[in-house]
Amino acid sequence: MSKLKQWRSRRIKFRQTLLSRYLLIILFAFLFIPIIFPLASIIYIILNQQSNNHDTDYLKYGSTSALTAMLYEEAAKLDESAAPQIDRKLNELKEQYPDASFFWVDASGTTRLQLPQQKKLPQHWTPADAIQFMKDHVDSDPFTVVAFIGPNKAGPAFIVLQVPRSITRQATPVGSGTPFYIAFLFIMFAFFVLLSLLFFRHIRKRLLQLQIAMTIQGEDGLPVPIKWHKEDEIGQLEAAFNDMVSQLRESKERERAEEELRKSLIANLSHDLRTPLTVMNSHLYSLRNESLSAAGQAAVKQMELKIASVGSLMENLLSYTLMTSGRYPLKLEQHDVLRLVRESAAAWYPLWEQEGIDADIDLKAEKLLWNVDKEGFRRVLDNLFQNVVRHAASGQYIRISTGEHHSRTALVISDRGGGLNTSSSSKGAGIGLAIVDYLIHEMQLDWQTDSSESGMRITIFPK
Repeated sequence: MSKLKQWRSRRIKFRQTLLSRYLLIILFAFLFIPIIFPLASIIYIILNQQSNNHDTDYLKYGSTSALTAMLYEEAAKLDESAAPQIDRKLNELKEQYPDASFFWVDASGTTRLQLPQQKKLPQHWTPADAIQFMKDHVDSDPFTVVAFIGPNKAGPAFIVLQVPRSITRQATPVGSGTPFYIAFLFIMFAFFVLLSLLFFRHIRKRLLQLQIAMTIQGEDGLPVPIKWHKEDEIGQLEAAFNDMVSQLRESKERERAEEELRKSLIANLSHDLRTPLTVMNSHLYSLRNESLSAAGQAAVKQMELKIASVGSLMENLLSYTLMTSGRYPLKLEQHDVLRLVRESAAAWYPLWEQEGIDADIDLKAEKLLWNVDKEGFRRVLDNLFQNVVRHAASGQYIRISTGEHHSRTALVISDRGGGLNTSSSSKGAGIGLAIVDYLIHEMQLDWQTDSSESGMRITIFPK
């Protein structure tokens, strides 16, 4: 029973597919010639037969065969020796067929009564004249009928009837059924073409709708689900597209939840580590005031530096979490960035001197006005200077200068050490430079790093 249901389900689905519809159109095309043409021919014959009957009824004096039979019949009733009787019959026929002309020739070959009078007829007929007359009027206009007088129809007296061809035939020689035949074939062909065009037009319309739906994005930046129309191939494509959109939404929602969890963990971790670091720093301060050997004082100093490094890392983690969550406020105003650089370098100078780093500062005297956030730009400089101390102290050199980048004044920071290491996440360099990248782009600035054997060079410039 289940197999029967499955078979019926497949048959129903096949009926709803585009392939089944297209095969139906192809079948119609194959049946067009062997079925439609014979059917059209039968209809044409029927219509043409009816048209011929109608034409016969429409003719004023009937068909030519009817006129011929009538004249033969009347001539057979006459006697060639009774001339008055023949004249009287011709007058009767003239009254019955006023558009026709009549005359008769007696046994001696003399032309007798003419209705109406005809000038070209000979008064005395020879056998040659009779033969030439009949030869000239075969399939000619007027239509001519010659009937011998007497029951034996052997002559030699005869009657002649002449009728204009315009009376014995229709104005349109083609049967009236022909236009219907041509129209029927044209309609059937047009129907097939129209059916094909509508089929492919419907497919194209649905594909264009699907294409447009793929380019439309919702508020979350993802495509919008499309309305499902039918259970055919395009309908299956629409359903697959909707499934893909649903999976993308679920994936993005999971990603957002994981990002929120990560930010929350980092923020909590940064906050929780501050208390033990503060306690450790206070104990080291107390320990430093005790009487210690030179080695002990050096150890205390190293511990203070490490605690400061960990504190800086926690600060960077907290700042980065605030930035990526959009909770780090920036107020862009015009500031003299060279003045900010000088102030920041002056604050860092004692540490550089302590680490044996030679600072070479070569800045222009005039102002360099950029739209920046004052504290944010200082944070950028602090992170870069700190990175130099951590990773380029071996070169014992830092240069802060102004230069040109695409015809614009730029700020250049370079060293002669191992370079500004962007991958040293163990010491917080990755987080520090990530904060630098975020702040620079939020302040509508850009930066470029160039690494070589002689050191690292960073260029900061407006977009």
